[in-house]
Parts: sequence; structure tokens; C-alpha cells
Amino acid sequence: MASDKTKMSTEHKAALAEGRANGRAVREYLEALEATKPKRGRKRTPESVKKRLDAIGIALADASGVKRVQLLQERRDLSAELEGLNAKVDIAGVERAFVKAAKSYSESKGIAYATWREAGVSTEVLQRAGLTRGS
Repeated sequence: MASDKTKMSTEHKAALAEGRANGRAVREYLEALEATKPKRGRKRTPESVKKRLDAIGIALADASGVKRVQLLQERRDLSAELEGLNAKVDIAGVERAFVKAAKSYSESKGIAYATWREAGVSTEVLQRAGLTRGS
């Protein structure tokens, strides 16, 4: 039986690769925006998180049952938070990649200017990407 499968053209493969690259640039930029977005309340520092982790270590020695499980979960959460506090986000780099990809991505996915604004993308970044209110 002969195969009905056809090979993808070089142009089709290039278009798929471009779509993946654009999607990755958009995702990384939006994740960086979320990671650097100011949070409400008192700011936590790596030192304050480490101090709480030390206190949890001491409290775990005497904890049992539900309290132990809660402390273990808090320790896990704080360890992840500490990694995030220590990680440096290259916002300028991901922003440049976003600016290159945003217009094409918006057109292919039907994403409006107002949606980008609602997601937290600044008007300046959208203008640099070639997106306007009429987009």
C-alpha cells in the first residue's frame, strides 16, 4: 500500500519554527513580567526567607501530625520562593525578543492591543513591537 503522506516543504518547516520561536518569546516575556511585577505588602528578602526557613527547621523537631505537614509545605514553598528571589531575570533581553515576535504572534493568534495591555504589557513596548490601539 502506497503512503499518502507528503513531505513538508522547507517553507512550511521554517514557518513552524518561526511560530514556535515567536510563541517562546511571548511566553518568556509574559513570565518575566509576572516575576518582576510588584507584589502587595511587605517585601521579602532572601535574608527574611532564610530566617523563616531556620525557624521552620527548629519547629519541625517538635511538630507532629497536621502541624508537621504544614511546616513541611511551608518549607517547600519558601525554598522555591528563595530560588526565585535569587534568580535574575534579563527583562531587557526577553523584552527585545518579545518586540520582534509580538506583531506576527498577535496577527496569527488574533490577539488585540487591549488584551496585551490587560496582560501587563506597556504601551511603549507595544509601540516598539508595531502594535497600536487599532491592532
